[in-house]
Amino acid sequence: MPAELLRQQLARALADLGAPEAPIQLERPRNPEHGDLATNAALILARRLGKPPRQTARLILEKLDLPAAGVSSAEIAGPGFINFRFGQALLAEKLRAILEADRAYGRSSLGAGRRIQVEFVSANPTGPLHVAHGRGAALGDAVAQLLDWTGYEVAREFYVNDAGAQVDKLIESLGVRWRQLRGEPADLPEEGYHGEYVIELARALEREQGEELRRLAAAERRQLLREWALERLRAEQDRDLRQFRVFFDSYYFESQLYREGKIEETLNELVAHGLTCEAEGAVWLRTTAFGDDKDRVLVKSDGSYTYFLPDLAYHRDKARRGFQHVIDVWGADHHGYVPRMRAGLLALGLRDFLDVEIVQMVRIMSGGREVKLSKRLGELVTLRELFEQTGVDVARYFFLMRRGDAQMLFDLDLALDHSEKNPVYKIQYAHARMMSIFRKGGVAPADITADAADLARLATAAEQDLIKQLGEFPALVERAAEARAPHLVCDYLEETAGSVNSWYHAGNPSRNPALAVLVPDPELRQARLALARGVQIVLRNGLELLGLTAPERMEREEAE
Repeated sequence: MPAELLRQQLARALADLGAPEAPIQLERPRNPEHGDLATNAALILARRLGKPPRQTARLILEKLDLPAAGVSSAEIAGPGFINFRFGQALLAEKLRAILEADRAYGRSSLGAGRRIQVEFVSANPTGPLHVAHGRGAALGDAVAQLLDWTGYEVAREFYVNDAGAQVDKLIESLGVRWRQLRGEPADLPEEGYHGEYVIELARALEREQGEELRRLAAAERRQLLREWALERLRAEQDRDLRQFRVFFDSYYFESQLYREGKIEETLNELVAHGLTCEAEGAVWLRTTAFGDDKDRVLVKSDGSYTYFLPDLAYHRDKARRGFQHVIDVWGADHHGYVPRMRAGLLALGLRDFLDVEIVQMVRIMSGGREVKLSKRLGELVTLRELFEQTGVDVARYFFLMRRGDAQMLFDLDLALDHSEKNPVYKIQYAHARMMSIFRKGGVAPADITADAADLARLATAAEQDLIKQLGEFPALVERAAEARAPHLVCDYLEETAGSVNSWYHAGNPSRNPALAVLVPDPELRQARLALARGVQIVLRNGLELLGLTAPERMEREEAE
């Protein structure tokens, strides 16, 4: 691609001038009049050469073979920036590459098959998923997709915390609600689960298992309650995630760590390496030796484990399963836990093994006010309640269009707006418009090829700017994958949709996109159909990368 060819040319030029390891930045100028790409390489190299930046820029330009990089012109601007402009032939090659790659456009081999695991959602099996879980689900799935698109071997995993204190509280709460339904006096514990869904569970429990429960002794009854409730709630979570288009390659149960002795194995390994000590009747891990601010308890004085030890055992098992790197998506309340986990993994010899993406809570706003809490969940709005109102595409996109670690105000009014003010519909309308053009032109998208068109006819500024925008998609995907930042794809798609609007409305008083493309001149018509096909490919690939649909028809487009 042009940017890569130019980058290689710059690298050779800087090496010749005595800076073989100088960082090379190539960015698209904010003002299109300043060219297609710009670099600050001269400003960086000037310090080493002891020359003024503009003089250094001239030295760099003398070393570049601009035609070989597809550059038609270059100029020195400001304090020493170099601006580059690509030639028409290179733009035509960009569009040709898009049409030929089709569904593969945007994919790369950056990850070189490296095995990586993304663990996300991992909600306690104690109730319905709330909107913060939904944000984590959308982010984790999109990060996994980005990694898959860039050549990593990706596995998606859901960690089921079925052995913790929260499950015990749920079972106690469910038992109380079941006894209350039968008219028995029973008080719900203060730290129990108070949501309406627990009463719903108790009613279903009575219908399905009531007779059996009444025959069982207390311990057996509690075990049946536990098995029944966890299966029921996990099935509900799985159903909601499937409808939210989130799927997992594997589920890993915390109870499995206990059954297979992996917690004891982990503890024994740490003890054998002399990394633990005993104090106050407890076993501690010397995490301060690995960058933590204080040592951490692994085994309490009563012999029970802290949650830190099973978490270490779980991540140790990830490494044993052959993953070279793992990414965990955690809620905001786990932010302070990250240094502790990294220190613990260092103690196990796992350096640079774990990345953590923090997801902040979500506030649903409508009319300038926060939406009332869900009666069923008792504390938060459920994910299902949200996506049944907005649709899955809108909910997923809104969760992704901001950084995960940024506070989020989910604008319900905007989410329910079906105009182009809603960024999801702005992108989807642009895709549907291209499909409408193909239908009106009587041509199947797959039959549109660059070979059948004289792409040099795409000579207007709007057309050339749009081709440049489409050509940035592969590099954008790689950048978003490396940064674990799906919001960059959202930004790109919105910007591309805007460029599409500028293109088909330019010089088109009727504002009819079909008339802008299906012109009488057969050669120009074919070239513009090729450009419309390139637009459709990039928008479709970008939407599908985020787990969204790329509709071929939308009500507004049919009206147009």
